[in-house]
Amino acid sequence: MSVVAKAGRSYSVRVVSFIVSAIHMPDQSTTHIRTFLVDDHPAILEAIRNRIDDTLDVEVCGMATSSDEAFRKIEDMEPDTAVVDISLEDAHGLDLVQNLQSQCPEVQVVVYSMYDEMVYAERAIQAGASGYLMKDQPTEDLIEAIRVVDGGEVFLSREMASQILNKVARGESSEPSFPIEEFTDRELAVFQMLGEGCSIEEIQDRLNLARKTVETYRRRAKEKLGFDSVSKLLQFAVQWASAPGAGKKVSGMPDGDAEVSADGKASGEGEEENTDE
Repeated sequence: MSVVAKAGRSYSVRVVSFIVSAIHMPDQSTTHIRTFLVDDHPAILEAIRNRIDDTLDVEVCGMATSSDEAFRKIEDMEPDTAVVDISLEDAHGLDLVQNLQSQCPEVQVVVYSMYDEMVYAERAIQAGASGYLMKDQPTEDLIEAIRVVDGGEVFLSREMASQILNKVARGESSEPSFPIEEFTDRELAVFQMLGEGCSIEEIQDRLNLARKTVETYRRRAKEKLGFDSVSKLLQFAVQWASAPGAGKKVSGMPDGDAEVSADGKASGEGEEENTDE
């Protein structure tokens, strides 16, 4: 199956069906699914592990709070599945997903995030994940997602599956419902981290980018959202990132009309930006 992504790009989905609500009832003879957990909050890792420990067919083989640690351990442990948060200490979670898809393609990844699926789920699938689940859903749904992707299928909510299938049926990408959906992956990552209170230095370290490149992505985000100053962009980014179901449209946002480059990369990298704008 080929799904058309934003800016005319396409990608292949490795499976043939979208699982929405099927529930598998394992028995004690079921082979254990070995899963690896990645989240920058140790308390969340412990809570998920404790819940998974109560299941008959899924076991946690390892945990990590950073992208580098996760990649090293996953390469060594070779789990069946991995649960990855988008916001990590040292990188963007989708970068880890892409690295795992490239270097450990046998590991099926579920992205487990506080950020709205309508903004991030398709990007996660495009990066190589096999499922996307928001953290406001019950842990039982996460366990079911692990089972589903281990079986070679994709796990998405009914709404997200319908949106992607509609794109397939039309053979074209749908119009974005608000300007943030027009961001490239890098622009969205920078915008998200600004909303989390990260400085330019922290963003460049986590994403392994030059300072001028981070400033270029910030400027492009400002232009696409229609703000005339960085301070207004930062104010909105914080509001966006902290809203319930983070990533949903926030009231009071101006329309944006800038286009996304066809290859998803920011041109003009290295341009100086006037941060006093």
